[in-house]
Amino acid sequence: MTDVPESHLDLLGAEVAVLTTIDARGFPASSGVWFLHDGGETGLSLSSARLKTKNLQQRPECSLFIFDLGNPYRYLEIRGRARIEPDDDYGFADRVGAKYGADLRQIDREGETRFKVTIEPVNVWAVNMGG
Repeated sequence: MTDVPESHLDLLGAEVAVLTTIDARGFPASSGVWFLHDGGETGLSLSSARLKTKNLQQRPECSLFIFDLGNPYRYLEIRGRARIEPDDDYGFADRVGAKYGADLRQIDREGETRFKVTIEPVNVWAVNMGG
């Protein structure tokens, strides 16, 4: 595992990140996501209906990009591979929902399921260009 330097650990508690996946045509696809850093791992709770989930199932290579909203020249990028596991009992989804004050069951439509997506880092880029 590639570690996040202490100088950027605070960003792992940020409210939102940008997840970039690779779509079926080989192009990057980015979207804002909720995430949770817990127990040394960075994970997402994604619905089975979302295109980003389907992209990760086909190509697990991805990037999670987190800006310091107070200093946009400071950011953290975690590049890696997604490990996708069913979260049928919403165990992980409930933990993510607790961070955001939301019940993800209320967001999902009938027939959708949840996955816990853990990003297994290959490279971590901690950047601070703005003092």
